Amino acid sequence: MSTPPSRLQLPPGPWRTVLEALCARFPRIPESQWRDRFARGRVLDQSGAPLPLDAPYRLGAEIQYFREVEQEPPMPGGEYVLHHDDHLLVAYKPHFLPVAPTGAWVRETLLTRLVALTGNTDLVPLHRLDRDTAGLVMFSTQPATRGAYQALFRERRIRKLYRAVAPPLPGLSFPHLHRSRLEAGEPFFRMREVEGEPNSETVIDVLERNGPTWTYQLEPVTGRKHQLRVHMAALGAPIIGDRYYPKLQPQDTDDLAAPLQLTAYALGFDDPLSGLARRFAA
Repeated sequence: MSTPPSRLQLPPGPWRTVLEALCARFPRIPESQWRDRFARGRVLDQSGAPLPLDAPYRLGAEIQYFREVEQEPPMPGGEYVLHHDDHLLVAYKPHFLPVAPTGAWVRETLLTRLVALTGNTDLVPLHRLDRDTAGLVMFSTQPATRGAYQALFRERRIRKLYRAVAPPLPGLSFPHLHRSRLEAGEPFFRMREVEGEPNSETVIDVLERNGPTWTYQLEPVTGRKHQLRVHMAALGAPIIGDRYYPKLQPQDTDDLAAPLQLTAYALGFDDPLSGLARRFAA
C-alpha cells in the first residue's frame, strides 16, 4: 500500500543543505537514515521531484518526505466513504485508526487507506480526530479549493456533533454549556482545566437515559485538543473507555473490545463554493 508523503516548510536556521535542516528538525532520526532516504528518492521538492543529497537549504521552501516505521502495529478496519465529489471526500474512521501518519503509524492510517482506495495523492484531512475517537472526517480532494474548506474550520462555520456514552449527570439541567480554560498537562499529550479566561466551550445534551449510563450529544463550540473528554470528566461523567481522563490508564496495547465511547456522527455547513447547506451523518 502506497503511503502519501508528509510535508514540511523549512524553518529558519543556519543550515547549508536540506539534509542538515532535516537532521536538526528530527534529531531522533540518524543522518544515515536521511541519507538513505535521499538515495532512494524518498525526499522530494514541492512538485514531487526527488531532491539530491546536496540540495541547498532555502527558508520557507516546502519539501515532502516519506515517513518510515519498521514495525508498525496493524489497525482495525471498518472505514468507509460517505461522500466523494470533485472537492470533498467524507469518510468514517473506526476507533484506534489514526487520521494521518503520526508517531508509530505511517501505513496504518485513514489517509493512507483512502489514497490507496481513490488513487488521489492530493487528499488532505481538513480536521483531525483523536486516534481513540471514531467518526466522520472531511478531506479536501484538490489544492485549488482547499483553502475555502479549511476556512470553515478556522472561522467556526461548521457544526460538529458527537455522541458519547458516560455515567448519568442527574444534577445538571440540559442543554448544558460547559466553559473552561484548557492547557497542556502531564504527560505532554494530556490536557487539563486551569483557572483563567475560558478558551473552550462545549454544549452538552442528553439523547438517551439508559440506566447506569446515558447517551449524550456533545457539540464543541471551540476545538481544543481532547476538549470533549476533559469536559465530561470534569463534570464527573468521564466517557466510557477513556484511557486518559480523569486518570491516565496503561497505554501498552489497545483493547479493541473496549473502545472509547465517543463518535463524531454529524457535520453540517454551508458550502463555500455553492452556498448550499450540506449535512453528513454516520
